[in-house]
Amino acid sequence: MSASVGLVVPAFRPDVDRLSAYVRSLDEEFAPDAIRIELDDADDRVAAALSDLPATVHRSPYRRGKGAAVTAGFEALDTDVLGFVDADGSTAPGEFADVLAAVTDGAADVAVGSRRHPDSTITSHQTFARRFLGDGFAWLARRMLDADLYDYQCGAKAITAESWEAVRQHLYEPGFAWDVELVAMAGALEMDVAEVPITWEDKPGSTVSPVRTSVRLARALLSSRHRAKQIRDSRVHNAIAATREEPTALVDKHD
Repeated sequence: MSASVGLVVPAFRPDVDRLSAYVRSLDEEFAPDAIRIELDDADDRVAAALSDLPATVHRSPYRRGKGAAVTAGFEALDTDVLGFVDADGSTAPGEFADVLAAVTDGAADVAVGSRRHPDSTITSHQTFARRFLGDGFAWLARRMLDADLYDYQCGAKAITAESWEAVRQHLYEPGFAWDVELVAMAGALEMDVAEVPITWEDKPGSTVSPVRTSVRLARALLSSRHRAKQIRDSRVHNAIAATREEPTALVDKHD
């Protein structure tokens, strides 16, 4: 029996026409068991425009952040495989099919789309600043985390429901740093993480500030490494954690 698939699309003040076309394309490509749009800080007009899509729209009155939105979506789904893609449509449905296949075929517990893999194709590049900062972050993350990847931040990932159940209590980052945290915790838990090269097209209108996001990612990388070491039962990192207040996991927070 084939695995059931649920998709989450986190969206903050999206381009409604682009998002609508993308969700319909995802539905046509996969006919997934569920598509869930996690919509942050949207007015009634946006919510109404998305209401006729083949998807459930969950609306938050404020901006939770990408990580919190994806986590909420995954928690609401009841499928064998959970996946998410960014709302801008940079990862075409046909490319995301390869990411999903790595999990649905049983080859991996977690699959990560990759823009920086040698076999990836970039049809429209990010700005030089975003590329430079992204490359530098990936270089650093490879040296600090158990999962050795070219790209940690691509907005196209999939995970088995069983693996999600194991990793969910270890996720704390509400924003864009959630991606690297997910990969870091999966690696520390010795899950099979597959990196899947994709064809990727940068889309204009990003809500990400390169400088601010880079600072947050650097902090998240350090904290993710710390928590990964705790999972690995590092005496040093366990001792450090004992001196700090325990943070609240995303799954234990409530809207």
